[in-house]
Amino acid sequence: MPTLSSDKEELFQNVLTRAAEQFSKAFKINELKTEVTNRLTMLEKRVELEGMKVMEIEKCRNDIKKLREEIASRNNSNFLDDNKKLSPCRAIPSYPKYHLSKETMEALRLPTFDAWQWEPNEMLSCLEHMYHDLGLVRDFNINPITLKRWLLCIQDNYRNNPYHNFRHCFCVTQMMYSMICLCSLQEKFTQMDILALMTAAVCHDLDHPGFNNMYQINARTEMALRYNDISPLENHHCAVAFQIFSRPDCNIFFNFDPEAFKQIRQETITLILATDMARHSEILKTFKQKVDNFDYTNKEHVACLKMVLIKCCDISNEVRPMEVAEPWVDCLLEEYFMQSDREKAEGLPVAPFMDREKVTKSTAQTGFIKFVLLPMFETVMKLFPQIEEVMVQPLRESRDRYEELKQIDDAMKEVQKKKSENLTMDGEK
Repeated sequence: MPTLSSDKEELFQNVLTRAAEQFSKAFKINELKTEVTNRLTMLEKRVELEGMKVMEIEKCRNDIKKLREEIASRNNSNFLDDNKKLSPCRAIPSYPKYHLSKETMEALRLPTFDAWQWEPNEMLSCLEHMYHDLGLVRDFNINPITLKRWLLCIQDNYRNNPYHNFRHCFCVTQMMYSMICLCSLQEKFTQMDILALMTAAVCHDLDHPGFNNMYQINARTEMALRYNDISPLENHHCAVAFQIFSRPDCNIFFNFDPEAFKQIRQETITLILATDMARHSEILKTFKQKVDNFDYTNKEHVACLKMVLIKCCDISNEVRPMEVAEPWVDCLLEEYFMQSDREKAEGLPVAPFMDREKVTKSTAQTGFIKFVLLPMFETVMKLFPQIEEVMVQPLRESRDRYEELKQIDDAMKEVQKKKSENLTMDGEK
C-alpha cells in the first residue's frame, strides 16, 4: 500500500512533467515565431534589393485588378473585399498636375463639355479643379494631397463597364458642377449642400457590377440579400464610398467635427439613394408639389431639390451635343445586352428595353426622353429658367431627332414585313 509521501511525490512529478511539456510547446512556438520573423526580414530585403521597376509594378497591379474583376464577375460576387482596391494603387502625387487653360476651365462650366476628349488623369485634374474652384477645399479645410488620394481611390473603385465606369462618374460630376454654376446655386445653398451634391455625384456608382437592381433581385445575389432587395446597388455604392472615407489618407472629411461628419454622411447617402430609378416617379411627384411655392428656407424643399438635381445629372447625356451624347447610348445598350444575355442564360425575366432582339436605339431614346427626361428638366426649369436654352432645348431637339429615326425604322420594318408576306404567298402558290 503506497504511503502518503509517495502519493505526493508522484503528484509533484506529474505537475513537473506537464509544466515541462508546456514550456517545450511555448519554446517551439517562440522558435516558430523567430523563424517566420527571420524569413519575413529576408523577403523584405530581397524585395528591397531585387524589386521590380515602377512600370513593372504598375503593370502587375493592373493585371491583378483585371483578374479580380474577372473572378468577381464569374462568381457573381458584387461585394468589395476588405482589402480590395481601397488603397490608391499609386504613390501620391501620382498623376501629373495639368495646368488647365482658361478655355478649359470655362468649358467645364457648360453642359456641352466633351468628356470623350479627356484621358483619366486629365479627368482627375478636372475634378480636383472643381473642388478648388467651388471653394470646398478652402472652406472645409480639405488637405489637397488627401483630395488627390481620394480621387485616385475613387477612380480605382469604378469597374471597367461599358457604361457605369469612371468616365460616367466624371460626366455626372461635371454636369453637377455645370448646374451649380449656371443656376448660381452657391447663392441659394449652403457650402455643405454644395459639398454633398459634388461628393454624391463622384461616388454615386462606385463598384457598379454592370447589372442593374432587377438582375440583383431576380438572381438573388449576395448584394440583394444583404440589402433586402431595397435599392441594392445604391446601398452598395454608399457602403463603398464610406469604406473609402474610413481611411484617414482618403478622408476629405478628416477635419469635420462629429456632428458635421454625421450631416455630410447622411446627405451624401440620401442623394446617392435618390439615383435609384425605381424611385423616379415618387421623387418627381414630390418635387412638383413644392416647385410652384418653393422656399429655400424650408429644409424639406431644399432636400427634395437636391435629389432632383442629382437625378438630372445622372441621366443627363442627352442634354449634351449629339456627337457627345450618342456614344453613351451605344455604351448603355451594350451593358443592357450583356445583362439580358445573362438573364436568358440563367432563365431569369428579361426587360423588353434591354433585349437585343426587341430594342433599337431610336425606340429606347424616344420614350426615355419624352417620358422621363423632359418632364423632369422642364419642372426644374420652373425654378431655373436659365437652363431652357442650354439644357431643355437640346433635349427637345434630341427627342425630335430620335422620333424621326423611329419613323424611318418603323417604315423599314413595314417594308420587310410586306416582302416576307409576299414571299410566303408566292410559296403557297
